[in-house]
Amino acid sequence: MNKLIRISAIAALMIATAPAFAEQGDGAHRPHDPGINARQHHQQERIEQGARSGELTRGETRKLEREERGIRKEEREYKADGKLTKDERKDLHEDLNKVSRDIHDEKHDAEKR
Repeated sequence: MNKLIRISAIAALMIATAPAFAEQGDGAHRPHDPGINARQHHQQERIEQGARSGELTRGETRKLEREERGIRKEEREYKADGKLTKDERKDLHEDLNKVSRDIHDEKHDAEKR
């Protein structure tokens, strides 16, 4: 009888703590990444500000917005299976870094609208 009580207690403990263990890991089951979304939003604001101020030409604005759309498309493809793996997240951040540099370069070149 004592053995049955211990087994029941262990089983109950395992059931109660299973959700906490399921949420841990490498983050592969977190399709929503607020860091990526915030960066995309901020970069879009930078593009819009550059277009308004004349720092970006129409062609530069179109090119940068096309790059941003490409990243959003890539993000949707990565998230299609409900997962955003560590490598996929890293790739998106690298792409966002490139676009961020492109925005800076285009806003600070000699071309003005």
